[in-house]
Amino acid sequence: MQASSVLLVFLPPFLALALPQVGGVFPSSSVLSAISTSNGSAPATTLEATATVTASGALAPSLTSAQAPGLASSAGILTYSGSAAPPADTSLANDLSTIGQLISAAKAPDRINLILNDASFKFDFENPPDKTETKGSGGRTIRADRESFPPLIGTGVSMTVGFLGPCGFNTPHTHPRSSEINIVVQGTLQTQFTLENGARTVHNTLGTYQMTVFPQGALHTEFNPDCDEAIFVAGFASEDPGVQQAAQSFFGFDSDFVQAALGNDFTFQGKDLSKFKSLIPENVALGVESCLEKCQIG
Repeated sequence: MQASSVLLVFLPPFLALALPQVGGVFPSSSVLSAISTSNGSAPATTLEATATVTASGALAPSLTSAQAPGLASSAGILTYSGSAAPPADTSLANDLSTIGQLISAAKAPDRINLILNDASFKFDFENPPDKTETKGSGGRTIRADRESFPPLIGTGVSMTVGFLGPCGFNTPHTHPRSSEINIVVQGTLQTQFTLENGARTVHNTLGTYQMTVFPQGALHTEFNPDCDEAIFVAGFASEDPGVQQAAQSFFGFDSDFVQAALGNDFTFQGKDLSKFKSLIPENVALGVESCLEKCQIG
């Protein structure tokens, strides 16, 4: 059976609400169209749906003609669920031999031709290759870079998706080889960054589909202040942007150097430096205390 896809055409809410209504239902002249197209030889089928305005002002469409397989209405949005996409091919991930060949390829077409499976050009953040996930008690991040996703070699870009649980804290870190653009696709994030000595610290709260930028090398962090999961997508202008967690790296120096930097005789909650190092959490961590209390965590 051929898989089908559906293109849904909606009027913007401000325009749709301005259209004349009859008993709360748009007349036939203002129906929404759901156009079902087939990737086989069968002709395309056109479906019509009327739309009702709910008390909240949302459009609630209901199909008025024959149902298309996989077409459904939920919360005012028509959705389509066709055949599941085939899995990504992860066999090239972390393959140093293939990575070396791609790096040394003379031309871009040579790199493309070295990768024989089209599915190797697909990266699945829900089912990522090994060694791509950074996980802690507050969430996880998954990176697609030249090592985990070799088709990126020669493109100059990479990406990370972060899943921060309630009060999840992507601890302060830097990317030494790239700036970062970060867009929230679910929930809320509080972000901070400082570029270098003498630069002020920039604070922002990002809602869904809002974005910020972290300049290359800037120390920055992301925090989920809510009790629901937050998800962000981070894009980089490098296939290998690198990452360095600030606290973990700083306290990795010799104890004498750390003591000197902190003014000597450093203790934290009654613990000396050697014991304190063991308390530094793995990224992604949990914090801040007020959020943990609000969400009844710990």
